[in-house]
Amino acid sequence: MLENYQIDKVDLEILSILMDDAKTPYTEIAKKIIVSPGTIHVRMRKLEQMGLVKGSTLLIDPTRLGYDLTAFLGVFLEKGSNYNEVIKQLEKIPEVVEAHYTTGNYSIFLKIICRNTNQLRDVLGDKVQKISGIQRTETILSLEESIKRNVKLEMVS
Repeated sequence: MLENYQIDKVDLEILSILMDDAKTPYTEIAKKIIVSPGTIHVRMRKLEQMGLVKGSTLLIDPTRLGYDLTAFLGVFLEKGSNYNEVIKQLEKIPEVVEAHYTTGNYSIFLKIICRNTNQLRDVLGDKVQKISGIQRTETILSLEESIKRNVKLEMVS
């Protein structure tokens, strides 16, 4: 049944509201889009079973906790076949908060959050660059995050 389930306008409205504030009660969502709270529960369960919704996340401002440095790291692999093993090792580094398999100059593009440049130096020298399969890295420091948002949802015909 779920493989035939089609996302509709109601699903998109539910998702949009929750993307703005994941703490919005289902009863409040139901009132906004004029359906029953039970409908919200059923729809959310279906969206989760489909793998479209993968839970909810608490967003924090890391700078308020003393993590003042965000860096992006372009990773050059010795060979493409090293990707899976390198990713397994990168997952073990808590400062690595995102990893993307990319086209272009880098094989992998990382987002790293650290308290300061000393911690970044330790992460790079003692952790990332010691991973077998990584040829070299290039670091880009972020001076400010100006835009951070979810994708705008709309019906696809």
